[in-house]
Amino acid sequence: ATEPENSEDAEKKVQEEVKEATKAMEETDLGDGLADAEAAALKDLPDPDPREHLNVVFIGHVDAGKSTLSGSILYSMGTVDQRTIEKYEKEAKERNRESWFLAFIMDTNEEERAKGKTVEVGRAHFATETKRYTILDAPGHKNYVPAMIAGASQADVGILVISARKGEFEAGFDRLGQTREHAMLAKTLGVQKLIVVVNKMDEQTVKWKKERYDQCVKKITPFLKSCGFRVKREVIFIPISAITGDNVKEPVQASTCEWAVSINGNRSLLQTLDGLEMSGRDETAPLRVPVLDRFQDRGLIVMGKVDSGNVRVGQKVRVNPGNSNAVVDSIYIEEEEVVCARVGENVSIKLKGINEEQIVKGFVLSDRKRPASVCKTFVGQLQILELLEHRSLFTAGYNCIFHAHTIIEECTIRSLLKEMDMKTGKPKPSKPRFVKSNSVVWCRIEVEQEISIETFADMMQLGRFTLRDEGKTIAIGKVIKLDPLRK
Repeated sequence: ATEPENSEDAEKKVQEEVKEATKAMEETDLGDGLADAEAAALKDLPDPDPREHLNVVFIGHVDAGKSTLSGSILYSMGTVDQRTIEKYEKEAKERNRESWFLAFIMDTNEEERAKGKTVEVGRAHFATETKRYTILDAPGHKNYVPAMIAGASQADVGILVISARKGEFEAGFDRLGQTREHAMLAKTLGVQKLIVVVNKMDEQTVKWKKERYDQCVKKITPFLKSCGFRVKREVIFIPISAITGDNVKEPVQASTCEWAVSINGNRSLLQTLDGLEMSGRDETAPLRVPVLDRFQDRGLIVMGKVDSGNVRVGQKVRVNPGNSNAVVDSIYIEEEEVVCARVGENVSIKLKGINEEQIVKGFVLSDRKRPASVCKTFVGQLQILELLEHRSLFTAGYNCIFHAHTIIEECTIRSLLKEMDMKTGKPKPSKPRFVKSNSVVWCRIEVEQEISIETFADMMQLGRFTLRDEGKTIAIGKVIKLDPLRK
C-alpha cells in the first residue's frame, strides 16, 4: 500500500532537486537551463590543469636574441625534438645564418626567416613540475610595436632581453632603440615582474666578463625605476647565453663563469620563473575577458585571457560594448577542451546566441550581473613622456592613438583639467592651457567608438592605457573616472 506513496515521494524529491539545481545555475549565471544531455557531457570534460599558468612575454630591441632564447627554452624542455632542430640547423646554414636555428622555432613565417626579424607575436607552450607557461615572443622592430603591445597586454611576466655584445646594448638603449620603449610599455600594460636577461655573455667581445654585465645593469636600472618598476622587488637580473643554453634551464657552471654563481642565488632563468609568486589574481571578481581575436570554426570562437574571475561552460555572458548576450558553449586551453578556466588562463571560447558582427577585437566578455563598463569619454591621469618634435605642446584638441588591453582606437584630448607638480605630487594652482614633455596631467579623453574599460581603482588590468602618435609612445596613463554615456 505504501509503494505508490514512496514513488510519489521519490518523484517529488527529484523535482525539488531539479528546481534547486536550476536555481543554483541561474544564480551563478550558468546558461539557459543546460539540457540533460549537455549537463551529462559536462561531467566527462576534464578540469583544467591545477598548475598555475603564467604568460611570459619576451621583449627588447631587435636582434637582442628574443626568438633564440624562446627557442632555447623550448628545446631544453623537450618541446621540440632533435629531428626538427636538425632541420632548422640545415635551413639556417643554407641562409648563411647558422646562429638563427633556435629562432626558427618561434619565427615560422617566410618573411621572419628571411629577415631574421619577428613580425607577429609568436606563441608556444611548455610546462615544468610546478607551473605551465605560454611564451609570447614579441617583435622588437619599431614598426611592429602595436603587435608587441597586444602581446604584452596579456603577459604576467616580462623578460627583457638585452645584448651584452659591444655596440648592441648601446644601440638598443639609445633614444631610438626599442629597449626603452618596450620596458616602459611592459610596466604600463601590467607586467607584474620583469626579468632582465643580459644575453650573449659568451660572445667574443664579452667572454663572460663581469665588468660588461655590471655596466649593462648599472645603465638600465635608473631607467627601469623611472618607468615605475620597484627594482628591488619587481626586477631580477640574470646573465645568460641563449645560444649555448648557459643559465637558461640549468645554472651556469663555475668553470664557464665563476662570478655568475653569486648572481640571483645561482638560479637559472627557468628556476627563477618557477619561484615567482603572482599577486592580484582574484577568482571571485567579476569575469573579464578582453577579446584578442575571433573566428568561425563550426561556431563563433573568441580568443583572450581571463583577466579576472573565472568562466564555465554554460555560463551566460555579456559582450560589451554592444550590450549583447551570449552563452559559453565550450572552452579550450591549449586546444584541450575543459569545463572551466580560471583567472590568468589564455582561452578560446566558443559562444552561442551571438553572431560575428556583434563582437570584435577590443570587446570584453563579462558577467551579466556585473557587466563590463562602457564609455566614450573618461578622465585619465597621464604621464607625458617625450612628445614629437613638431608637436611639442600637448593641448585640448590633440589627436593620437589610444591603446588599452586589446583596444586600439583614435582619440582626442577634450580638455586639460589639472597639471600635477612633479616634486610635491599636488595639483598646480592654475588650470593648464598646455603641457610639455615630462609632465603629469589629468585630462578628459574622448575615443571615436564606445569602448569597455574600467577605472584603475576598480580593475587595474582594464584601467591602464597608452597614447601613441606617429608610431611613438608619447604618454602612459591610468583611468580615473568614466563619464556616463549620453543617451
